[in-house]
Amino acid sequence: MKPRSFFPLFATNFFGVANDNFLKTLASFTVIGWLADERAQSVFMGLTAGALVLPYILFSPLADRLTAVFPKKKILRLAKWAELPIMAVAIAGFALHSPALVVASVLLMGLQSSLYSPAKYALVRDIGGVERISTGMGGMEGVAFLAVLGGTIAASLAMDFAAPAVRYAALAVFALLGLAFSHTIRADEELNRALHSVNPIRYMKRAYRIARGYPGLNAIIFTLSVFWWAAAMLQMGLLVYGKQVLHLDATHTGIILAGAAVGIVAGQIAAGFIDRRHFLLGAVLPTGWIAAALLFILYFAPLPPVAFGVAVALLAFDFGFFKLPLDAEIQKTAKGPRLNTMLAYFNQVSFIFMLAASGTYALASWAFGPRAFLLLIAAVMAIAPVLFMFTNRKVLCFTGRWIFRRRYDISVDGLENLVPGKTYLVLPNHPAMVDPMLVAAELWRTPLRPLCDESFFHAGIVAPVVLKTLGAVAVPDLRKHRSKAGATIARGLNDIVLGTLSRCGSVIFYPAGHIHTEPDREEIGTRQLAYNTCRELPPGVEVIGVRTRGLWGSIWSRAGRTDSPSFIPTLIKSVLLWFFVSPFIRRREVSMHVENITAKAREWMAEGSRIAFNRHLEDWYNES
Repeated sequence: MKPRSFFPLFATNFFGVANDNFLKTLASFTVIGWLADERAQSVFMGLTAGALVLPYILFSPLADRLTAVFPKKKILRLAKWAELPIMAVAIAGFALHSPALVVASVLLMGLQSSLYSPAKYALVRDIGGVERISTGMGGMEGVAFLAVLGGTIAASLAMDFAAPAVRYAALAVFALLGLAFSHTIRADEELNRALHSVNPIRYMKRAYRIARGYPGLNAIIFTLSVFWWAAAMLQMGLLVYGKQVLHLDATHTGIILAGAAVGIVAGQIAAGFIDRRHFLLGAVLPTGWIAAALLFILYFAPLPPVAFGVAVALLAFDFGFFKLPLDAEIQKTAKGPRLNTMLAYFNQVSFIFMLAASGTYALASWAFGPRAFLLLIAAVMAIAPVLFMFTNRKVLCFTGRWIFRRRYDISVDGLENLVPGKTYLVLPNHPAMVDPMLVAAELWRTPLRPLCDESFFHAGIVAPVVLKTLGAVAVPDLRKHRSKAGATIARGLNDIVLGTLSRCGSVIFYPAGHIHTEPDREEIGTRQLAYNTCRELPPGVEVIGVRTRGLWGSIWSRAGRTDSPSFIPTLIKSVLLWFFVSPFIRRREVSMHVENITAKAREWMAEGSRIAFNRHLEDWYNES
């Protein structure tokens, strides 16, 4: 495949997106001027935005089918030819002062854009080859944001300073330029014969099931769709807010919208540089909460136009930070042929959220006024990142690591023994009830399936969700299951562990099965799970030992108790201490040693005795 220039595709995309936004913004400003009632203005704003996105929901599966039947360049060119009569409908609507015709033109423009959208993005690979996919996709997204900015500003200026004939000419010129550049695209098209259902509901159900095969992918797609919901709400709300609350003309309202577009692009660029060196997906929670805080400020402390514009630009910059790691994670998670399906599925879901934004904005503005959208977005941005955190293992563990390090002074050595891509059996000691959480947080880069007492799967609401996200396996409490059935389940744990390891899934469990009863002393006794697992260890699996010190005496340990602490009361007490006491006292020092003990485990196994194996493992845990 010969790499070719992306420029014709970028130019075609630019003028297409610019015309979409020029038409939508022009329609919003123009029809708002025709309608005297403020509630009618808000309803029309939601109707116009919905008309542009509804076709993406209904016709994305058909658009995917078209790429398997026709050449993608042909689809693109026919769509650009269809843009000319659509612009004629729009011009007629403006000239005749007909809101119905204007909305119809926006709906037709959305239909046209939705039918060629998969083709234009699939051409990225056909033009640049596999090694330039990232460059092409990045360029397409950057061009799209510039087009949104250019179309919005152009429509705002045209409303205040241009005659109607100039506005109509601009619509036609954008369409003609997009058509001209579409005929200069050169690509070596790769055949796609994967035919999918054109029924949008069936298409989405199938894609949803595929996404469930990638841990956390559905959560990523739905959280990113929340961003598009918020962005659509913000764009609609600012158009009405500028006129009704700030009393701005179209030009100055357009400047605020332009500042928002620049802020999102700048936030994504900055996040892109940081993402190369840091786990930026873990920043989804703080950036979401920062956005919520800024929106609350805008709602409860009405600002003058200049200050409001600056705050909106800062909000958009934060939105860019929120969006980019989610975008990148889709590309990192789904690979190969399934990536195209996941991207199409994401497009469908995101446009459903954008359509919902049209309805919720119209309803909220009609019921509570033009400022209500700020409070609504703030509430959603405060909640959505929390839900995302509890459905993504890496983010959950990374966030937990940050929280625990505010309470504990943790030093970890030996993390280099955990190499990505390998399968591990991790065997930690168990000094307190909190150390499983500490180990999971510190080893957040390595996906580990923990074995966990079945009682925790029913402890409140949060614990079961967390355990499901971690992929935990329920272990029966033999103190409650002393029957033959309970013993059978216990013996079957070895098969569960070995089966998971054979499927290249790393497992973590605690050989002792209980927390320390004496200071820093592990007692495994006659327990057999670690011995049986190491005896039948699948090829390629390595054994990792984790030795934790410094937790004896904490509220999570048995120090001064005759039994293990109760989980829920201790958790509540720990949270209160974290907020009100920990900031003012010295952090508890905790050390964690991670070591590859595969060779040692083989030596211990050579003695052939389970008791001897357990004693060697105890000695390793209890080393000074």
